[in-house]
Amino acid sequence: MGEGEGACLIRLRFASAGESHGPAEVCIIDGIPAGLALDPAVIDVDLARRQRGYGRGGRMAIETDRVRVLAGIRLGRTLGTPICLMVENLDHQSWRPQMQPEPFPGWTPERMTVPRPGHADLGGLAKFGHEDIRDVLERASARETVARVAAGAVARTLLREVGVEIRGFVRGIGGVTIPMDFAGMSPAEVDWDAVESSDCACPDPGVEIAMRAAIDRARERGESLGGVFEIWAWGLCPGIGGYGSPGDRLDGRLMGAVGSIPAIKGVEVGLGFRAAGLHGSAVHDPLLPSIPPGQSVLRGTNRAGGLEGGLTNGMPLVLRAAMKPIPTLTAALASVDLRDGAAASAHRERSDIEAVAAARVVGEAMVALELADAYLQKFGGDSVQEFAGAVARYEETLGERGLWRRS
Repeated sequence: MGEGEGACLIRLRFASAGESHGPAEVCIIDGIPAGLALDPAVIDVDLARRQRGYGRGGRMAIETDRVRVLAGIRLGRTLGTPICLMVENLDHQSWRPQMQPEPFPGWTPERMTVPRPGHADLGGLAKFGHEDIRDVLERASARETVARVAAGAVARTLLREVGVEIRGFVRGIGGVTIPMDFAGMSPAEVDWDAVESSDCACPDPGVEIAMRAAIDRARERGESLGGVFEIWAWGLCPGIGGYGSPGDRLDGRLMGAVGSIPAIKGVEVGLGFRAAGLHGSAVHDPLLPSIPPGQSVLRGTNRAGGLEGGLTNGMPLVLRAAMKPIPTLTAALASVDLRDGAAASAHRERSDIEAVAAARVVGEAMVALELADAYLQKFGGDSVQEFAGAVARYEETLGERGLWRRS
């Protein structure tokens, strides 16, 4: 969904607005074909998933995120015009005195002048010329990901029309990890029901117990934790994306989209960084004939994570992201008061101990938005029927050529 020189034609546009303690988070999605059945309750499911997780802070006990459709959907179906969604911030009421210029004569809001290490505070002051850090943090807050999740739920619904599913789980929190071996793994080998019932979004109950213990220790020490989540997308036909220009390459677009999530510091596809230390024979996935021959090209491994040369190759997409520890700590870090340059303790906002399970829901949303955009770029269609028909014809052609068949 990126723009710029060399970028591919954009079919799906997404924009959001809203502050952490403003009245609402709002998003607009443009480019979704007409006729897509879309129940707001489906969006609410993902919004609720984003709120869950062991180690979340007090804000999640206040908010009950529910979407309100303002435009683009009528009688349960998209109109082909821009969709506008809104999620109200219930915590707005308790912050209104700080949002109003003069609650009583002579009142002035107290400026926040001590930047928090690890946040956008200092850079935001420099960029925009603000003098009050709250002018920065209200938008830089991860609360803005509510809009991403709402938009991603729409994109996910569109992709399901053409047989694409997207799911994520947490691979590690605070150094406690599930062993990483997915070279021959399929989505069917992940217990997705266990993921959704886990407070840590972890499919391994034994590892989840260790994760919860690590979170408890961090809470006792006034610390925070990061972790790693993994996103899978399957049912993708080969040939989505491109290699003609840098903006066409789907791996770069996906890594950029997931890397744009607050607190994400690293994104990899397939073997990722591990591939740099291996021989080529241990990295690339050999092509195998089908039985009987000519039905479809097969692979026994998926070390590429479903992407080769900027294009999907018909295997499941496997993408992993590293989330840094949340920078707002109970035991505040050292900082400087910008009013006089004196040493000070960083301001402490209400915060989580960790939010990796929630970040993985945002990761799913960003992958859904990027994949939906790539599909729309290739297949077009003003209506869902046109779009799905074009995908079906393309997949039929792939089968006739012996390149790929939907399993």
